Amino acid sequence: MLRAAFWLTALLFIPLGLYLYFLPSGVASLLGVAPLWLARGAGAVVLAWGAFQLAASFAPDPVKVGGLVGGNLLLVAALVPPVLRGTETLPGALRTTLLVIAGGLTLLAVLALLGTPSRRGRL
Repeated sequence: MLRAAFWLTALLFIPLGLYLYFLPSGVASLLGVAPLWLARGAGAVVLAWGAFQLAASFAPDPVKVGGLVGGNLLLVAALVPPVLRGTETLPGALRTTLLVIAGGLTLLAVLALLGTPSRRGRL
């Protein structure tokens, strides 16, 4: 279960990071992203986070689980308030998609917490 939480998180962040990094200028202007370097910088960070999750899935430990849980919950905390406030500005499909992603990240964080190996087994 723990490795699945890492893999699923990586499967979300790696494609998203690649898309943001290579974001076409037409899509950027449609989304209202004025400085394209900002989207590409965010893409690089998201891609690195996804690659870390993939690498961490091969040898999960409590520290890596803490990183996964903390990162996922920070992203949820950053996504949910603007989505809930942007009822007039965001299209309904985009709001639903962002809320589903936030819910999925929360679920993956909970699964990682439940699957964390105990320290007692190693003593």
